[in-house]
Amino acid sequence: MHGRTYTADAAPGETVTVAGWLHETRDLGGIAFLILRDKRGRIQVKLEKDGMDDALVETGLDAHRESVLRVEGDVEEEPRAPTGVEIVPTAIEVVAAADPELPLDPSGKVDAELPTRLDNRTLDLRKPEVQAIFRIRSAVQRAVREAFREHDATEINTPKIVATGTEGGTELFPVSYFGEEAFMNQSPQLFKQLLAGSNLERVFEIGPIFRAEEHNTPRHLNEATSIDFEGAFCDHTEAMDVAEAVTTAAYEAVADDCADELETLGLADEFAVPDGEFPRLSYRDALDRVNATGELDEHLVWGDDLSTEAEHILGREVGEHYFVADWPSEVKPFYIKDHDDDEETSTGFDMMHPRMELVSGGQREHRYDRLIEGFEQQGLDPEEFGYYTEMFRYGVPPHAGWGMGAERLLVTMLDLDNIREAVLFPRDRQRLSP
Repeated sequence: MHGRTYTADAAPGETVTVAGWLHETRDLGGIAFLILRDKRGRIQVKLEKDGMDDALVETGLDAHRESVLRVEGDVEEEPRAPTGVEIVPTAIEVVAAADPELPLDPSGKVDAELPTRLDNRTLDLRKPEVQAIFRIRSAVQRAVREAFREHDATEINTPKIVATGTEGGTELFPVSYFGEEAFMNQSPQLFKQLLAGSNLERVFEIGPIFRAEEHNTPRHLNEATSIDFEGAFCDHTEAMDVAEAVTTAAYEAVADDCADELETLGLADEFAVPDGEFPRLSYRDALDRVNATGELDEHLVWGDDLSTEAEHILGREVGEHYFVADWPSEVKPFYIKDHDDDEETSTGFDMMHPRMELVSGGQREHRYDRLIEGFEQQGLDPEEFGYYTEMFRYGVPPHAGWGMGAERLLVTMLDLDNIREAVLFPRDRQRLSP
């Protein structure tokens, strides 16, 4: 809006035009106040019923909450006003009227259940604490991109409609593609490996992934955002270095740039940037530490995955971000390389927060013959992945990488109860709209 001033910038002695949402009306008889809200804050608009044009006063008082108003007027100092200033209006225009009955209360005085909030996300996002989550999410993605560039990685965009699933299995969303069956991509895995072998060497992507999981829990989504890295001439330890650096950079950016948002979320005093290197446990160490607590009904043995309960036990034991490395070959995907001196143990690793897994990665199998063997061992037909496997006949160097769940990073960083709180418009078993 031409000539518009944000509420936070309105200074005494100025004549301004502000525009925003009617947050609240306070009618005290001979005088009334409108509280106008925009992206920068709120400002009080004073209506003196006897000293102002009746039509102007009537326009202000007849407007329903959450209507969009445009107000022109003089800014005056008023210590009793919420921000120390108020506007004495010369014109009020209702730019877009809101219905008197709102499906939820953006002021937050009346709580709404999460499904109601997600059904009415536009209204929900008018709450400062909800906005704070997504301002922080934006800061995290910006910091992650900068951290990758500092590690000499090129940003890429890979296809989301593919002919074959990255990992096979039942977690695929089929789509009709000009009369043929195609799938929504589960991961950029195979494409980022091809690009790591292309002379770009180090690449990263922040993009959507799709998994037709049956899970409907506070930590699962069917469309998520994956933060991916792949680096040529990298081994699994160097890939872990990058994961650690990117995570720390995200926390540092939030600490430096999002003080107001952390305050809004009540996290200002407890938010802490990870300090120092993340502990690196072997899979065997992880089993031993969980078993030593005696908290599980049955001891974990080699080849077991870490259940949610086991992850929580280990998280309490470690108490910070950490890695679990050297997983059994049998539980990691075909493209994860085994250790040269121990084919039972892979270079696969996970990066964990005490609450949940954030990252899965490892060094990749770059030798053509071994890669084909891996496909066959997992019951996959290498010919269906010819676009991928053929390139390994033309000089693909050793490479390593990982994928991180962006929403999980936010959930653990901000201690959110449900992963859907970190997504603008979630997709899960029940939700396809809005």
